[in-house]
Amino acid sequence: MIPKRIEMPVQVEEILGKLREHGYEAFAVGGCVRDAILGRIPGDWDITTSAHPEEVKQVFGHTIDTGLQHGTVTVMRDHIGYEITTYRIDGEYEDGRHPKEVVFTAELREDLRRRDFTINAMAYSHETGIVDIFGGAEDLAARRIRCVGDAGERFTEDALRILRAVRFSAQLGFSIEKKTWQALCELAPSLVHVSKERVQVELTKTLLSDRPEFIWKTEAAGLAPYISKTFPEVFAAWKKQKSCAKQSLEEKICSKDVPAADKDAIKTETAAQQGHMFVKHECETDMAGEISAAAAHLPAEKALRWSYFLAPAGEETCVRVLRELKMDNDTIDKAKILSRFAFTQMEPEESAVRHAMSAMEDTVFDWLLLLQEVLMPERMDAVEMVRSLARQIRERGDCIRLKTLAVTGKDLIQAGIQPGPALGKTLHLLFEKVLENPAWNEKERLLAEVEVLKQSQNAGTSKA
Repeated sequence: MIPKRIEMPVQVEEILGKLREHGYEAFAVGGCVRDAILGRIPGDWDITTSAHPEEVKQVFGHTIDTGLQHGTVTVMRDHIGYEITTYRIDGEYEDGRHPKEVVFTAELREDLRRRDFTINAMAYSHETGIVDIFGGAEDLAARRIRCVGDAGERFTEDALRILRAVRFSAQLGFSIEKKTWQALCELAPSLVHVSKERVQVELTKTLLSDRPEFIWKTEAAGLAPYISKTFPEVFAAWKKQKSCAKQSLEEKICSKDVPAADKDAIKTETAAQQGHMFVKHECETDMAGEISAAAAHLPAEKALRWSYFLAPAGEETCVRVLRELKMDNDTIDKAKILSRFAFTQMEPEESAVRHAMSAMEDTVFDWLLLLQEVLMPERMDAVEMVRSLARQIRERGDCIRLKTLAVTGKDLIQAGIQPGPALGKTLHLLFEKVLENPAWNEKERLLAEVEVLKQSQNAGTSKA
């Protein structure tokens, strides 16, 4: 049910009121209206007005010139910026992303007509209520993403809208209306006009949503090759993994060595696992893709969600995709480690666990265990045992970092180890000893081992 009144922050009410006091129209517009209708808390509140930028500046005095060429100025209230944009009509889009020029208009309808989707083309003020010219409220009720006007024109104007359709679909759990989906598929090549940074932002928002599996819509719509040269390899790796899992199941069921009762158990357990790993999603053009939904069970952490999606393709492909998409180095580094160990079957034994923990940050190690639980559900019990051992290792304060080794490089130099490669090698040899047995992490014991190593090296030199 569409509310007659939307509660707005007092700052927004004050800004709208001040513009109206000076004789101008003013409305909250776009995503904030959509979210308020859905009962979600808007991330920000955008304002549209009939006042031109210079008139807005006169009304409020102190403003920030956010984008005067597009009619936008920002007003600060309680350390929060509120963007105020003049009603406008976008001119011709020459590069598939930005209008060559914008023309200010006195008509709210014309401003709403230029927006991407109907659910983002609604305005609101207490005086007029919800202004919904293009059926946005109806589409919200039907839970669908539909372009304003002709979908082909909207996507041709700005190709980023193609990925925004997928992203909103994932964030809201909406379907994509048939004509919008068809235009999206047909205009897939126009994604070449979108910067890789902007592509990455939309895909990341999709993966961090409650329905990260909707990223498979990019494969179903034929977008993958235009997102990244390497992107199709990821979907191929997932399909190969599912095929292998299916073949393994069939082999177990057909094996003469497996009792009938065990075969029934295998069927039941594997069906449950596959249901957890894969769900069938019918795309709006009757195209179907096998999509993994298990990522929704993972925390919405950027490196973790991306590594889950990329892990089946391997570490090298993971890094290549993220670099193509201009991902930040911190996320790349973490995803690289996670994808490297994603399918490593870690033995629930203290030494093995300490070695694994030493290879990554504590947070990344915890993410790895979560990752393995959804990638290898058949090993959930073993992973839980590893998690228990890791907890004990941390509680005891076992040395799993070189910086907590009981001796330092300075100590080794004083013990007669020459600075350079030999010093680093000795430190790592001692660290390995400690990872195998935490009791070794005592200065006297490690220095005694240094003497043993020196004698062994001298003996080797003498024989040579």
